[in-house]
Amino acid sequence: MSAEEQFQQLRLLEAVLFASKEPLGEKKLANYFDEDVSIKELLRTLQSEYEIRGVNLVHRGNAWAFRTASDIAEQLSEYRENVKTLSRAAVETLAIVAYHQPVTRAEIEEIRGVSLSKGTLDVLFEAGWIKPRGRRRTPGRPMTWGTTVNFLDQFGLEKIDDLPGIEELKSAGLLDARPAINAYTVRGEMELPLDHPDQEQDGIEMPEPLEDD
Repeated sequence: MSAEEQFQQLRLLEAVLFASKEPLGEKKLANYFDEDVSIKELLRTLQSEYEIRGVNLVHRGNAWAFRTASDIAEQLSEYRENVKTLSRAAVETLAIVAYHQPVTRAEIEEIRGVSLSKGTLDVLFEAGWIKPRGRRRTPGRPMTWGTTVNFLDQFGLEKIDDLPGIEELKSAGLLDARPAINAYTVRGEMELPLDHPDQEQDGIEMPEPLEDD
């Protein structure tokens, strides 16, 4: 590949990322290039070029996006009154999902020690911070939940492992101090993926309706 060809490919990659309203995965980015083009290599090159600029190319889970450089972000912050804020129950629920995913509604209630109010999961789902992750291989096959790329992007995380330690959240009162239930130790063997042949078809596109307790 000539220097001119690589330059044009970097320009295209840059334009696609700037034009997107949300982080883009490598598979989506690959749709704009020939099959023999290494998207990973282009991303690494572009990321390196933007390291010292006012915006950086950052990794969010399995996706990429341009974001304001962290050292100057505070200077661009505009503080406004937040008319709609998450309830404490929603914040606690989001924290539990983040640290124990994939997790069911019943398991969230077990950890919090109280029942979830109607709509708590709906709020987080509509915000784009959680999504269905499949069904447990247990009676009733309950839906499990996990976080999304939008969740990582919202909180400036490259991957879920970058979350603060659980002990820090317990000290802050965001997580119950009791041990998590045993289901989490074998969760990898207990959930069914949403595209599993045994899944109900209506559970693939949208989660089950969230009913009151």
